[in-house]
Amino acid sequence: MPQLRSRTPGSRRSPLALAVPAVLAVAFLALPLAGVLARTSWGELGAHLTSPGTTQALRLSLLVSAWSLGLSLLLGVPLAWLLARVDFPGKALVRSLVLLPMVLPPTVGGVALLLAFGRRGLLGPWLEDSFGVTLPFHTSGAVLAATFVAMPFLVISLEGALGGLHPRYEETAASLGASPLRVFLTVTLPMVAPGLAAGAALTWARALGEFGATITFAGNLPGTTQTLPLQVYLLLQDSPEAATSVSLLLLAIAMSVLVALRGRWTGTPRGSSAVRRPPEDPASVRSSPPPVRSVVPPEREEWPLRAEVTGFDRLTLRAEPGTTIAVVGPNGAGKTTLLRALLGLTPRARAAVRLGGTDVGGLPVHRRGIAWVPQDGALFPHLSALANTAYGLRARGVSRAEARGSARDWLERLGVGHLAGRRPAELSGGQAQRVALARALAARPRLLLLDEPLAALDQTTRARVRHMLRTHLDGFGGVCLIVTHDPVEALSLADRVLVLDEGRTVQDAPPAEVTRHPRSPWVARMLGRNAWAGTATADGLELPGGGRLVVAEPLPPGTAALAVIGPEAVSVHRRRPDGSPRNVWSGTVGEITTSGSRLRVLITSERTPDLVAEITPQAAAELGLAEGVPVWTGVKATEAALVPL
Repeated sequence: MPQLRSRTPGSRRSPLALAVPAVLAVAFLALPLAGVLARTSWGELGAHLTSPGTTQALRLSLLVSAWSLGLSLLLGVPLAWLLARVDFPGKALVRSLVLLPMVLPPTVGGVALLLAFGRRGLLGPWLEDSFGVTLPFHTSGAVLAATFVAMPFLVISLEGALGGLHPRYEETAASLGASPLRVFLTVTLPMVAPGLAAGAALTWARALGEFGATITFAGNLPGTTQTLPLQVYLLLQDSPEAATSVSLLLLAIAMSVLVALRGRWTGTPRGSSAVRRPPEDPASVRSSPPPVRSVVPPEREEWPLRAEVTGFDRLTLRAEPGTTIAVVGPNGAGKTTLLRALLGLTPRARAAVRLGGTDVGGLPVHRRGIAWVPQDGALFPHLSALANTAYGLRARGVSRAEARGSARDWLERLGVGHLAGRRPAELSGGQAQRVALARALAARPRLLLLDEPLAALDQTTRARVRHMLRTHLDGFGGVCLIVTHDPVEALSLADRVLVLDEGRTVQDAPPAEVTRHPRSPWVARMLGRNAWAGTATADGLELPGGGRLVVAEPLPPGTAALAVIGPEAVSVHRRRPDGSPRNVWSGTVGEITTSGSRLRVLITSERTPDLVAEITPQAAAELGLAEGVPVWTGVKATEAALVPL
């Protein structure tokens, strides 16, 4: 037989040893269906399906399956959310109980239901005495049996969809002031709608075809519990042709559901994965924002920040109203953990937070008045830019008209007002980030947390948005924390720079002080400086590798120190230089990159750490610099500054 083509990358044809069993499996599944089609009496199909017994059973099946679906949604949706979002003792056992009806023989399920809800069961007598409810041999019993075997399909499908939905969307909604129930109804459910629809369809189809549990628990009473599958069972004894016709009907319904789902059993949430965004619209980058009405109250409320953060380390934050703090540090330094601790979103750290005269540390996220913009903005994909921006105000009870008016103002301020009607998938990365900023500012928070808010913007748009953000922050009555890796962003937006490393504060000072005397090698390199850590000596710094650096102003010997050398202070030579440099090393050109109109040359050496020199393209050409070329470098003692660590 011909080999089947494989869709797996790197393989053009599937192995014969796998193709043959696969084809046999398909044939095994398809032959019974072909048997139904072959044995159907097509001329009598209409008469069989319109007979009184069949139509009565069909109406009852639709009624039972509809009630079963409603009951499954009522009970199964909260259960799926609990399994996907909450860790609790016995969670594995609960999930096993959910899966049990899917593997349990239906008749055994019916017996179990009879022993629980029958007249002599655990709850049956109480239900009959207290409410006059008798489930066996009643339509409600058929609903209960169908729900027992069908609800797991909804729970498992929806749990998978919730598991694929990143919590940042729900966390962002909570930071904008939405209560947990509002978050669930307005963000979670819309975003997992495909998974919910798939689970609901499978649940309905399974309830429609339920047989074993129904006949065991509810009986087989025409017009009361005799659903379509039970009708097929009876027809097989008296009229096999009619049974085949009714089986074909059930088969067609089940196949229609499966084809409609097209394999989307778990329903991947919209927005849970990266989407291909259109390029930045040049028209959205305007020279100046249009005039708009103010959304800031005439008398500004002020909320100074007082916070003690413990867990990954102890950190104290004190800031007056209107202060902007840039939080910088290497990856893993605790920057995002700090923001999440202030929000109350991480078990790794706890924060005692006071905003103004209010202690918000013990409040739930939605009542803290802290707005958060995560790195990717986390715009709700099912809402327009305008609805996204108005979300925080609506969550706080502001009328729809007022919220949309304020939201439109903020979108105009950030240059994206003309995009108010677009969904996030129709926005470029820069446009989406500006909408996320507008949404946070429109929510009127007491504390604003921005996690790399301008990272997705191009240079031109970044400069404009940075200027507008600085303008808005000047009138902000709270405190703003900005996590950033961009030195221009940190120095131009911030009143203070908080340097973190491994959860501890390395430096907390004005930008000018951090620029002149950085106390972290990472910050020095972020600012474009060479930074060497070592131990102070009588005339300079002893490096860990054995090298030495001579400086004009040494520190007390034995002090842990950081040497900061500007790249423009490093001279590059092809031969050992003569003259004034006190520090001369040999090395090799490792890399040459451009920095504006100048070149940055990375020079590696066995005696010293890597050194970056900044020279002109003309000087590089005269020296004949290229990767791998041996060179000499020199640094004057007056050009190296030591900072105690």
